[in-house]
Amino acid sequence: MNAYVRLLRALAFAAEKHKDHRRKDANASPYINHLIGAARVLAEEGQVTDEDLLVAAILHDTVEDTETSFAEIEEQFGRTVAGIVREVTDDKTLKKEVRKQLQEERSPRASSQAKQLKIADKICNILDIMHNPPSGWSLERRQEYIDWTMRVVAGCRNVNERLDKAYDETLSDAVRHLGPFPDTN
Repeated sequence: MNAYVRLLRALAFAAEKHKDHRRKDANASPYINHLIGAARVLAEEGQVTDEDLLVAAILHDTVEDTETSFAEIEEQFGRTVAGIVREVTDDKTLKKEVRKQLQEERSPRASSQAKQLKIADKICNILDIMHNPPSGWSLERRQEYIDWTMRVVAGCRNVNERLDKAYDETLSDAVRHLGPFPDTN
């Protein structure tokens, strides 16, 4: 199947699955924008051409946030894509604090594809927190979230130098925009 067709199928699939989902920002942005953003960061900032990784970026929150199964992802998009999505999917039955801790612990052992996707996802989330933060998030909460991304990304580095640099630049922009972060380590 043509790579463009596969990417467009993934976009259509994700758009349908997330059709009623909105981001937590004040504008309640359509959720699909985040998924497109993660794929764009990989392709543009990271110069990623790995089709499976780009498809996985579009689908990365589908199992976590919808009734979609890993088997459905595998059937529609293949074992590799399903594997990447599985690596970056949080178990929503666990408490938020546990999920965050598991991301920190698991990131160093993730595949190179999952590491790149994690970095792209965190870049997109930081940009949202800077420019269109979730409703009700205090400055301190935004700073703490960004501080946490540094710990997750620390385990994802040295796979894609361009993505590492893009994350660092985004982080620098966040410090300029939000001020120094509290020490939450």
